[in-house]
Amino acid sequence: MKHILLAAALAVGLTATAEEAKDSVGFGFKDLKVVKTNGVRDQNKSGTCWCFSSNSFLENEILRKGGEPVDLSEMFVVWHTYDDKADKFIRTNGKTNFSQGGASVDVPYVWAKYGMVPEEVYRGLNYGEDNHVHGEVEAAMQAYLNVINRKPNKHLSTAWRKGLQGILNAYFGELPETFQYKGKTYTPQSFAKSLGLNMDDYVSVTSFTHHPFYQPFAIEVADNWLGAQSYNVPMEEMKAIVDNAIENGYSVAWAADVSEKGFNWKEGFAIIPAEKTEADLEGTELARWVALSAADKEKERYDIKGPVKEVTVTQESRQEGFDRQDTTDDHGMVIVGVAEDVKGNRYYKVQNSWTDNQKYGGFLYVSEPYFLAKTLNIYVNKESIPKEIKNKLGMK
Repeated sequence: MKHILLAAALAVGLTATAEEAKDSVGFGFKDLKVVKTNGVRDQNKSGTCWCFSSNSFLENEILRKGGEPVDLSEMFVVWHTYDDKADKFIRTNGKTNFSQGGASVDVPYVWAKYGMVPEEVYRGLNYGEDNHVHGEVEAAMQAYLNVINRKPNKHLSTAWRKGLQGILNAYFGELPETFQYKGKTYTPQSFAKSLGLNMDDYVSVTSFTHHPFYQPFAIEVADNWLGAQSYNVPMEEMKAIVDNAIENGYSVAWAADVSEKGFNWKEGFAIIPAEKTEADLEGTELARWVALSAADKEKERYDIKGPVKEVTVTQESRQEGFDRQDTTDDHGMVIVGVAEDVKGNRYYKVQNSWTDNQKYGGFLYVSEPYFLAKTLNIYVNKESIPKEIKNKLGMK
């Protein structure tokens, strides 16, 4: 999952409230329920949304369980995933994906295997930039790995992995073996343990028909380099999991396609407006409509001034979007609440990682049809899954 924008980071605590959001075009969003969450972060020019979103999700989990707010280091996770992805790339003779992208499960993978550190201990900015910019380091590592993969010495040397780690250390800095935080000494492993989370408590859930429901499978996208499994449920049950989570104070890590024209970050909403047809119109409006070019009709469809009729999403249309790759693996965010517009349509309030310099301070409102159509997977605490769905999944 990748996406790139500019600006600065902010860390603020929010509480669960119902309040009016500053108007966006004409939606008049009203928050109905918002869970506790840390503030919006800034991934800047790096394709590491998967890490920012999953870190934010786990920070929210710490808050939910009564822990102190903490800003977790994204680049500690990114260093380890780059390193392990490089190892897999070489072991598979370059047949696996090596890129900035990743998946929500990569953060718990690093947490369980290597631990965690706070942001103030490891920022990963060792290359003359104030904010994350990964174009050069990714290109340097990819060029290096391409040479190693060609095996100029006819077999691999014992030094190639250290060479890759040398690039990581040059850009991000060497990883701490021990560190001081709030008057105590930790290792990454002991710090992770001190945060009170068990990575076995979290699962990925998706909804596609090319695999059986209620059985896990690995979603076939390039950034799922770990081959991580997701539980497969009907889309309405996937939505029910999110609704139950928010109602009970849990946030949800959300992987989705944000390439739709109805995803408007600046104005803070994501919808999929229905196409107009001649059957919807009459009189002069019909005469005007039929005279428009296809391009003008498309432009008018997305000239959104407020709530509009949206597409009806079915399990079949959702699957078709994925099969035809109209729904792609773009971006990771965190669902932190539910809201409604002035017409009573329901939305999810979503925490992004494209800075707080935006109409809603870095949050946006995603319609239920958009969620149903464009979700790749959600990552949740098992406790937040309704009991009847857990039983179908054979989950304890």
